Amino acid sequence: MDILIPADRIQRRVTELARQIAYDFRECRPVTIVGVLTGSLMFLADLVRHLDLPLRIGLIQASSYRGETRAPGALHVAPELLPDVRDHHVLLLDDILDTGKTLSHLVEHIRGLGPASIRTAVLLRKEGRQEIHVEPDYCGFDIPNRFVVGYGLDYNDQYRHLPDVAVLPE
Repeated sequence: MDILIPADRIQRRVTELARQIAYDFRECRPVTIVGVLTGSLMFLADLVRHLDLPLRIGLIQASSYRGETRAPGALHVAPELLPDVRDHHVLLLDDILDTGKTLSHLVEHIRGLGPASIRTAVLLRKEGRQEIHVEPDYCGFDIPNRFVVGYGLDYNDQYRHLPDVAVLPE
């Protein structure tokens, strides 16, 4: 596979994002970081290790890719692991902004739970794919419209463990 973003570059960017997030949330305590399962796990783990602020971690499961597909299907959301976010400052963390459907749906879902504030962070934003305009507050990398795996992203539940972000061959 062709490596699009090597592991060392990902780590540098995650560290930069953590500094910016810590600065922006310095008056918002505690922060609840909500990771979107399963793709954001690597990003979530690396980011929180660099955040010097009180925080809670929550998870929400959302997926529009299932099995051996490269095109998004119906969005499935399972909020059972989400902690109470009422009156909390929330950072919603996702692996990739593709069509915008997942992120916009999750923002509206969490907003309906009464948080004090909600911001979003994505590791990757795919250029030219958004069907619903969503502008994340924090973005690691803009990438071309290619199907990528690694650093939490998968194809048919494979490749999540790779330290780099790579383009899955056709």
